[in-house]
Amino acid sequence: MAGIIDIWHQPYTPDMMKRCYVDDEEQGKVIEWWGLGDRVKGRSPEAFLADMDRHGIDKVLIPSLQIRSFVHQRMQWAFSADEIHAIIRDHPQRLHGLFGINPYSRMAGVRALDRAVRELGFVGAHIHPYGFELPIDHRRYYPFYTKCAELGVPVVIQIGHSAEAMPSETGRPILLDTIALDFPELRLIAAHTGWPWVEELIAVAWKHPNVFIATTAHAPRYWKPELVSFLNTARGMGKVMYGSDFPVLDWPGSLEQIRALGLKPAALGQLLEGAARKAFSFPP
Repeated sequence: MAGIIDIWHQPYTPDMMKRCYVDDEEQGKVIEWWGLGDRVKGRSPEAFLADMDRHGIDKVLIPSLQIRSFVHQRMQWAFSADEIHAIIRDHPQRLHGLFGINPYSRMAGVRALDRAVRELGFVGAHIHPYGFELPIDHRRYYPFYTKCAELGVPVVIQIGHSAEAMPSETGRPILLDTIALDFPELRLIAAHTGWPWVEELIAVAWKHPNVFIATTAHAPRYWKPELVSFLNTARGMGKVMYGSDFPVLDWPGSLEQIRALGLKPAALGQLLEGAARKAFSFPP
């Protein structure tokens, strides 16, 4: 295998890290609460690629994040596709974009998604549903799902609870069941392990060929035994993929914890690379 694929890493430059975690009070509180202040300084493109090489990372996917504050009823993060493209375009084999979906952008958002994939080379879409207060199977998301199915790109959706001050019910794993039935050709990647509804997510991923699980933001030493068992056996091998959601997890710490799990070699390869290559169509 060519190397590890991190399917969700926040925008890495000093300016973007500042916008995410210093300028935004709510996200800043989460960083302070978790003691992650040293990780949000940001890196130059050269330093970022050097870190990738140092830790065996072949590809990183970066979303143009759309996160809405439930408390203040305003957008917290609203990165444009062009902003993300500016920090990935010089390394098209290593860095890839995910188009952030705002369900209230309607058809203008659908057209922007189409442009991001067709013109900017983005390899998928991304949804952080909680602050929008719409369940992921709401009709406002369906035009975006339709466009992703048409374009042949997957959607990464945060599933499970939200650590921010937002209601978590919109991200229940069972809601993927209907989406997967309505769009059997659309690859759905459920991020953040689905915790605390991990078994519910495993059941949906086992049922549907087009539903995958991503381990983003959850340290491997805390993964539920049911998830480890699923990804390490034939029924779940190739259905679970790695992601850091940096700065929540860093590469050296999370990869060391994964190697300590004692996974079968085939399962380890699928977790770190194989499942992502199955779900995403990367440019040659």
